[in-house]
Amino acid sequence: MSSYHKGFSPLIEESPMSMLNVEIDNNEVRQYEAGITFGDIIKDVFGRKSGSVAVFVNGIEKDMSQFLETDCKIEPIYGESDAGLYILRHSCAHLLAQAVTELFPYAKPTIGPPIDHGFYYDFYMDSIGDEELKKIEKRMREIMKKNQPISREEHNNESLREIFIDNQFKLEIIDEKIGHEIGSSIYKQGNFVDLCRGPHVSFTSQLRWFKLTSTSQAYWRADSKKESLTRIYGMCFATKEGLKNREKQLQEAAKRDHKKIGKEMELYMIDEMIGRGLPVWLPNGEIIKSSIENFALETEDRYGYQRVTTPVLGKKQLFETSGHLPHYAEGMYPPMKMDDGEYYLKAMNCPMHHLVYRNKKRSYRDLPIRIAEYGTVYRNELSGTLAGLLRVRMLSMNDAHIYCTLDQVAEEFANNIKMVQDYYKTFGFEDYYFRLSLWDSENKNKYIDQPENWEATQNHLRSILDDLGVPYEESIGEAAFYGPKVDIQFTTAIGREESMSTIQLDFAAKERFGLTYTDETGSDNDEVFVIHRAPLSTHERFVAFLIEHWSGNFPTWLSPIQVQIITISEKHQEYANNLAQILKEVGIRANTDTSDNTIGKKIRMHRTMRPAYMVIIGDEESINGTVSIRARDGRQRNGMALDEFIEEISLENTNRKTTLDLVKDK
Repeated sequence: MSSYHKGFSPLIEESPMSMLNVEIDNNEVRQYEAGITFGDIIKDVFGRKSGSVAVFVNGIEKDMSQFLETDCKIEPIYGESDAGLYILRHSCAHLLAQAVTELFPYAKPTIGPPIDHGFYYDFYMDSIGDEELKKIEKRMREIMKKNQPISREEHNNESLREIFIDNQFKLEIIDEKIGHEIGSSIYKQGNFVDLCRGPHVSFTSQLRWFKLTSTSQAYWRADSKKESLTRIYGMCFATKEGLKNREKQLQEAAKRDHKKIGKEMELYMIDEMIGRGLPVWLPNGEIIKSSIENFALETEDRYGYQRVTTPVLGKKQLFETSGHLPHYAEGMYPPMKMDDGEYYLKAMNCPMHHLVYRNKKRSYRDLPIRIAEYGTVYRNELSGTLAGLLRVRMLSMNDAHIYCTLDQVAEEFANNIKMVQDYYKTFGFEDYYFRLSLWDSENKNKYIDQPENWEATQNHLRSILDDLGVPYEESIGEAAFYGPKVDIQFTTAIGREESMSTIQLDFAAKERFGLTYTDETGSDNDEVFVIHRAPLSTHERFVAFLIEHWSGNFPTWLSPIQVQIITISEKHQEYANNLAQILKEVGIRANTDTSDNTIGKKIRMHRTMRPAYMVIIGDEESINGTVSIRARDGRQRNGMALDEFIEEISLENTNRKTTLDLVKDK
């Protein structure tokens, strides 16, 4: 269909404007005068309340205020779409920066990107507290209500430097990021100007549904040697409902926060005298950690793994050979100078495992060789990024490396994917997906520069995943520096996406470490591929996920306290103590409370420790040799025979059940 539409605001009224063909996203073609804004076209086609925040012009994002110059195809970008939310959140970051600079004129904006659910902006300014955060949000709302227009301007580099002459951070971006290009765009709203490629919404009034959430410390360019910055976080949505749902999710997150629950249940501690990011596992946390380890050891035995123990530090030469120096240098602690050279705390186990493999001659009959270790590694994480157990500086992990031929890679990958799936089923995880993480050919400094090997190994992993029928997504730039990998992306109970497990294919170690095997002809063959795998992440991250997933209400086999015995009165103490001893002798973790507190107070007090079951001991139980059971959800079962109780709770442990079955449904 074709129709004539006169432009709303021709640029030159004295002479007729040329007519251009505009294809609308429904394949309708209309004609408009050159110089009309894309916003006016959207308004003409879809009405004033279209919900569009920007447009795709021939597939490229554009501001609504930009002008029609050539024949093109136009699609609206709706606020609730992924692209629309990105624009809303990016625009809201600018709104934040405007409010901050109006309230704190000395503050210097640096960068402010959109992120999942919202945005942040880093400022060179003094740290702020909750009161300042409230003032900033209030100012943002005032600006929003003023409905200030947001305009785009193009400038050359010289002009840009003049505009941002007082902001060394913007100047650095101009010099390093833009430098070789011919200028860039800026965006203006009120008296605020920011360097940005856009696009953005047209008016501040389009940014209604936002809320500031928190502040933290950051460093310019994520470098602790550079300026310390104040980071302000916020969330932003296209609708009131979207914002409310996110607020509810955050409220639930606060209830499930592993730091809060970890303290209540006495799972771990972090002491400033030891250092940030260095958790100490307390007895209850060690039980969970050990239970996970034992499960993993059983599993690895079935899959034919051999276990080793390697040192926590090694010579500089080792990590230069592996390529971790220089590719992973920022993540490693500074070297320790010894009388025989420089040593580094290890940030990974793989270089030492390569030497274990190389320690003796290997035959094709030996392959694959699976070397596993419950090792501890150390990573130089910035203090501002540390968060409970989620990001730490000391990491314990069931790491392993598989040495095999190319023909064996597919089977080993398939086994590891099955292992991950079995683990997740046992732990009650369902919301996850597979991601094929690829190298970025435009960022070669980050990776070993062997394009042919990258293409070959990436295609190999694609083929493996396709043959397995495993749904997956691809992500450029997420590969390890030595090869592509399959990451298992897990969505936590509070809606946060994290990389839980990883299976990596390493094509570089064979050359760097001289890994070979004797093939069928008796010749040395150097085609040894290495699979790096960590199916349970690190213990620290994994336990954090478990805490939040279960809200601390772990299945029986993981519960630090499986049975909390509570007496009604002093005369029941002997039976309670005997019961606890019997349970411990058969491997059931039991505590006894024989205090003088009332039964109600005892129950309330022990709830925070979240035992799988509370066993109430009174006259009837003591006389009959039975137990009365109370589950976490309040369900009760009275007069259960002791032998039956022991048998059923033992089954819950042995079978690693995710449900508490001793108490029947109401």
